[in-house]
Amino acid sequence: MLSIHTNSASLSAQVSLARTEGRMTLAMTRLGTGLRVNSAKDDAAGLQIATRLSAERHGMAAALANIQKSMSMLQTAEGALDVGSAILIRMKDLATQAADGSASDEDRVALQAEYTSLTHELSHLSSATTFGGAKLLLGDSTDERANVAAAAANAAAAAGNAGAALGAAQGNHANALAASQATPTVATLGALAAATGALAQANAAFGVATTAALDAADYANAVAAATAVDGVFSKPLDFQIGGAPEQVMTVRLTGQLTAMHGALHGAASTYDTFGIERRGTGTDLVIASAASTTIAMLDDAIDVVARVRSSLGAAANRLDHVASNLEQSQVNNSAATGRIMDADYAQESASMLAQQMLMQSGTVVLRRANRISSLLMQLLR
Repeated sequence: MLSIHTNSASLSAQVSLARTEGRMTLAMTRLGTGLRVNSAKDDAAGLQIATRLSAERHGMAAALANIQKSMSMLQTAEGALDVGSAILIRMKDLATQAADGSASDEDRVALQAEYTSLTHELSHLSSATTFGGAKLLLGDSTDERANVAAAAANAAAAAGNAGAALGAAQGNHANALAASQATPTVATLGALAAATGALAQANAAFGVATTAALDAADYANAVAAATAVDGVFSKPLDFQIGGAPEQVMTVRLTGQLTAMHGALHGAASTYDTFGIERRGTGTDLVIASAASTTIAMLDDAIDVVARVRSSLGAAANRLDHVASNLEQSQVNNSAATGRIMDADYAQESASMLAQQMLMQSGTVVLRRANRISSLLMQLLR
């Protein structure tokens, strides 16, 4: 039907042209941005999924950064303990030399000087190994204070026992001296010589025990007054290894650190973890019997330090595997996001070309449809 007011052909052409223009604009937008989904109306469900995947990917990236820092922390602590193990092995060499009967008192004093110096370096490793300003190898200050107080009590008890042994040796020597003076025979003179040697050993042991007890008491008082500082690993430490709250790896070294410091305190009388300068040169090697005891304590200390190192290494290995898994997950996540969000250039360029051709043909059709009304004038002639 020919009508002046309504040109159906023109209206249809306009609608078709508007749709073609919209499709061409969409194709050009996708080609320009490289994204298939540029707004929620392009793919509402896909955008929701892609947003969730993107959040997961960012969480993985943050977790990877955490893991790198955590591994550096573990490696710092393990490296310090590696040095500590070498120091302990050298200290055991010194103790072995001091325990030998061929070593003189002067030799043991010289060996003790190096032993004490190495002990101070062990103390420095414990108190000065830090990561980002936080001390790593200090134990639980409450436990360490209790251990130091117990060691002071043990040293006082050992001094008391040494005093009792000295008293007994003095009594035996007095009896042997009186017997030799009354009846100077080979037997009494031999007994006097043995009692004299035992008295000398008891005097040396009493001097060592008394010095150790005084030093331990002074150290215990200083530790009790020191500011409490707990090490990073003195409590269970949580490493955030993923973007979800439950993705946490916990490293528990509290008991091992406590055992390590206890073993080091037992093996070295001047060992300290609080940064306190302990007075005295130590009494670990000054007599042969003490040096023999120290050898066994050093073996324990070496084993305990090795266990802590093993735990740190195991945690670092786990973090390494976690990092590898996160890196692979990031790749897969990015691929999944790309399949949803990225534009297919071959498809979109073909679509744009098709829409351009439709635009050109639609424009021609619309121009011709607009001329239909002019045919009415021919009917009126």
